[in-house]
Amino acid sequence: MGIYNRRNAVMGWFTWLVAKRILKKKAREAIPGTIEGTGRPNKGAIVSLLAVAGAALWFWYSQSHEDETPGY
Repeated sequence: MGIYNRRNAVMGWFTWLVAKRILKKKAREAIPGTIEGTGRPNKGAIVSLLAVAGAALWFWYSQSHEDETPGY
């Protein structure tokens, strides 16, 4: 087939590399990080961390109380 050749494969590979780089950059910018000039996390990072910790505790609590269901 004339459509699939080495040139198209190289162009597709190059396009994939560029797209991955752009998407990684956008993902890094979207994640809450630190306040510029300091090592302190910003409010978004703190809220995200608390939400993850709360979800983990809720999951752990619900799993530990699942064993205590009465048998009929």
